[in-house]
Amino acid sequence: MNAKKKRRLAFAAALVAVGAMLAVLIRYGLGQNIMYFHSPADVAAGAVGEGVAFRLGGLVEKGSVTHGAGAEVKFRVTDGKGSVPADFVGVLPALFREGQGVVATGAMDAHGTFIASEVLAKHDEKYMPPEVVAALKKSGRWKEGAE
Repeated sequence: MNAKKKRRLAFAAALVAVGAMLAVLIRYGLGQNIMYFHSPADVAAGAVGEGVAFRLGGLVEKGSVTHGAGAEVKFRVTDGKGSVPADFVGVLPALFREGQGVVATGAMDAHGTFIASEVLAKHDEKYMPPEVVAALKKSGRWKEGAE
C-alpha cells in the first residue's frame, strides 16, 4: 500500500469517526429534550419513573377537583382504565373542568402524584388532542360522534 492510499484510508476512517461522534451528540441532545405522551393507564402500570418529564392526557375525573390554599389545585386524570392524581399550582385554563379533556406537562413524584407544571384544556367543543383521542379509543371510552 503506497502513501497516497494510506492517507485516503486515514481520512475515510477519521470522517467515519467524526460522523459517529456527531450522531451520538445529536441523539444525546434530542434525548434530553424529547417529552413523551403517556395515558393514565400507562402511568398506573409503572411505565414512567419518578422525575421523568412527560405529558399526561385524558379526562379530568368527575368529583376529583379540589382547590387548596392560593392557586393550588388537586385533580385526577383518567382514561377509563387508569387514574392518576395530579397537583398543579397556578392559573388553570378557563375551559378546565371535570369531564373535559386535559393535557398536563410535568413529572411523577415519589408518592405517585403527577406534579404538573403546565395544564392545557381542550379549546373548543370539538377539539381533542390526538394523543388523548388515541388513549381514550384504546381504553374504550371514546365516542365516535365526539370528534
